[in-house]
Amino acid sequence: MLSDGDASLRRDFEALTVSRRLVRTVSQKLRKKATPDHDSPASDGFSLKCLTLMGRGGGCKVGADTGDDFVGDSGGRRRSSTSSDEASRTPYKPICGGEETGVDCFFREMFWKKHSRRGIANPMDTSKLHIFLPDDILELCLVRLPLTSLMNARLVCKKWKNLTTSPRFLTMRWEGLYRTPWLFLFGTVRDGCCSGEIHAFDTCQDKWHKIDAEILKGRFMFSVQSVHDDDIYVVGGRRLDWSSFKTHKGVMVFSPVTKSWRKVAAMRYARSMPVLGASEVGPDFYSAHQYHQERRFPRSKIGGVSDVYEDPHRLSLRRQYNEVPFMANRKSHFMRQRSSNRLNPKCSKRFVLIAVGGLGPWDEPLDSGEIYDPLTNKWSEIQRLPVDFGAVSSGVVCNGIFYVYSEIDKLMGYDIEKGFWIGIQTSPFPPRVHEYCPKLVASNGRLFMLSVSWCEGDGRIGQRNKAVRKMWELDLVCLNWSEVSVHPDAPMDWNAVFVADRGQIYGIEMFKIFGQLLDFSTVCDVSDSGATSWRHVSRSHVGHELDSSSCVTKSLSVLHL
Repeated sequence: MLSDGDASLRRDFEALTVSRRLVRTVSQKLRKKATPDHDSPASDGFSLKCLTLMGRGGGCKVGADTGDDFVGDSGGRRRSSTSSDEASRTPYKPICGGEETGVDCFFREMFWKKHSRRGIANPMDTSKLHIFLPDDILELCLVRLPLTSLMNARLVCKKWKNLTTSPRFLTMRWEGLYRTPWLFLFGTVRDGCCSGEIHAFDTCQDKWHKIDAEILKGRFMFSVQSVHDDDIYVVGGRRLDWSSFKTHKGVMVFSPVTKSWRKVAAMRYARSMPVLGASEVGPDFYSAHQYHQERRFPRSKIGGVSDVYEDPHRLSLRRQYNEVPFMANRKSHFMRQRSSNRLNPKCSKRFVLIAVGGLGPWDEPLDSGEIYDPLTNKWSEIQRLPVDFGAVSSGVVCNGIFYVYSEIDKLMGYDIEKGFWIGIQTSPFPPRVHEYCPKLVASNGRLFMLSVSWCEGDGRIGQRNKAVRKMWELDLVCLNWSEVSVHPDAPMDWNAVFVADRGQIYGIEMFKIFGQLLDFSTVCDVSDSGATSWRHVSRSHVGHELDSSSCVTKSLSVLHL
């Protein structure tokens, strides 16, 4: 048995089943009374497939597939023959009707108004229509956004913010192919003090972005290193403490995707401007490195006493220098090192951070080094550099070896897996101007060095020599240097910074000229072993708001985000 409400609903549905023939008959009768103009039916601007009876509120009230046209006035009265031409030009546009229309929109609207109180939703009402995407589809859409659009998407709602900062989403984005290179400029100075800002450059959109970093305000002469395309480590530096500068050993990690900071374990020694490098290591790295550390650095019987007091003549360092292997068969070592890196699967790798050299609390050059393991959150001391190596000016990791270059033109490599230094005797080093320290960069298993040298005047009388910046590559098998390319800009910045990632070498130069600080960003493609050339990647400049001290304190890092 049907209830009264169901019976009433059924009767209303039966009333809606008006035959098309009856509607056509009513339409013909109304057309004869209205006497419309048949000469211009196609110029009225409305559909001929909808029967339009105009009510008080206007709009389409009755529609049927009649194939005839009808125009009524807004008052519901019949239109006279004298006003037929004026009304025929009124561009009425019916909101329903068509060849597939079988039910009147008027009766349909009256039906849903009558039964709206019974909880029956009107399918024609789009104001209450909401579309919800599943989380997995939403993730696939958001993971393809550029970083700038992704940051704006996090401001939409709390759900999107939590979704785009989850470990699952970050893993999907890291494994995907939707990331673009970003340059991060640290250590800028404004109004005489460290600004506490990070300038990020989007290489695809050619635009600089400013990131507030209050944690870096007042801190300078630190070094940065990107690790695993996720984080940027800020190591060491100095800070103004009361009336003096204090060199500290703190380490902080910046995550650009989440714009978050965190502190990790501090270094053993306070140092400013250390030379940093990041490398992948195998799962047995900690045990092997611990063995070399215990063998080369035995613990003292008197705890907390410096090794300088225990060994004032540094005989242990001289003994270590004698133990530094200037390998007779260096070719086999480098070939074995490169083949072992290819055999190790990437899934079993993890990253470590190494810091060597820098300046101590009294501006003395340091010959010590440390290595940081994020898995254990500890710093471990490594073998010291030889005494006569000189101050370390630059360094980079290539094929599991941390290469360092000194100010007196010496090159050494630290085997990170095995834990000892290797003396590298190459062919005569490229000529350079001693005021400009060479910069080491590595990309795709290739080691490069950028140095400034004098270019001859082609033998012309009266023509002055000019300085140019050249890029050299070291053959890791034959240990010979060969010239690769020449930088297009004049070497105005003696502290130019260069970083390499995925076959691209990026560089930023800053210098002050005519009272204005200028900066230039360049890139060189070294993915192929053929000819390489430099090009400018930025038309916008960031140096006009900075002080000239930024030329000395700046540091650069690159990430694919």
